[in-house]
Amino acid sequence: MAYIDGFVIAVPTGNKQAFIQHAEQFDPLFMEYGALRCVECWGDDVPPGKQTDFKRAVQATDEEEVVFSWIEWPDKATRDAAMEKMMKDERMDPQANPMPFDGKRMIYGGFEPVVSFGSDGAAPAGA
Repeated sequence: MAYIDGFVIAVPTGNKQAFIQHAEQFDPLFMEYGALRCVECWGDDVPPGKQTDFKRAVQATDEEEVVFSWIEWPDKATRDAAMEKMMKDERMDPQANPMPFDGKRMIYGGFEPVVSFGSDGAAPAGA
């Protein structure tokens, strides 16, 4: 079963192109290590909530936008092996390749899908 790593970050609006370039540089590394798909989504309709919301979750300022991203892996074992290899990969060194956002405010986690509809052909119509 697939495994998903999800991320929510606040990126300075002026760094949008730098963020895209950063993703274009690093997402292929995830693919090299076995990821099936990497998706980077720039906030477009991120409304404020009454109790909590994406912006408050990452302490985004008025000069920042929320980015929602995920990496799809074939399974957790592939993801775990990839993470171990990437920690040793000099291309992932944040000193040599700094992130265009504050990584300390990033929210991330690994998730096991429990329901899936869509392009992979799972769950036929009417199911």
